[in-house]
Amino acid sequence: MKPDFSKGLIPAIVTDFNTKEVLMVAYMNEESYEKTLSTNETWFYSRSRDELWHKGATSGNTQKVVSLTLDCDKDTVVIEVIPNGPACHTGEYSCFFHPVKESKIDYDPAIIEQVMLEVETRKTKQVENSYTNYLFDKGVDKIGKKVIEEAGEVVIAAKNNDKEELTNEVSDLLYHTFVMMANQGVTLDDVKRELTKRFSKKGNNKGERAEIEDW
Repeated sequence: MKPDFSKGLIPAIVTDFNTKEVLMVAYMNEESYEKTLSTNETWFYSRSRDELWHKGATSGNTQKVVSLTLDCDKDTVVIEVIPNGPACHTGEYSCFFHPVKESKIDYDPAIIEQVMLEVETRKTKQVENSYTNYLFDKGVDKIGKKVIEEAGEVVIAAKNNDKEELTNEVSDLLYHTFVMMANQGVTLDDVKRELTKRFSKKGNNKGERAEIEDW
């Protein structure tokens, strides 16, 4: 299936594959669309310069394409990418950073992915006085002891019937689990694939809830 370029350029909405945040909106013609498919990196058409442009060709902030999805009229495309640096020319992660109406949600829906990404980054990037780097340097035995310790504290918090304490301890357990995963080369995608296999549909298309199996 191809986009409908009969009316000229089509909007391309670029989102971060991991966080699902909108990074930028640009335009494509047929040539930039085909280049995006063939190179697996984003290419767009500049209306002001009247030419193609390869995202990151100058800055190095390229975008690896994960998926492309067309809308119902095939005249708008959503591109999920793994960004290699900021999307915005200002240096911001996303071009959308001027809030007009703030969400009442007091947490970041993509915080799990962001914490894991930061942990994975620390595996190859040394930061002075970083606790995460310290754990990686000590290795699986030290990380394992912390996971066991935090799991125990989760149980104690639950026995104390203390919601705040339990929330804090679960957060600590998740963090140390992420460090263990990164240390052993296990990604969130690996876990999501395993959960997807376990959380299987029961043979109908009526939107019924899936059931957990093989636990």
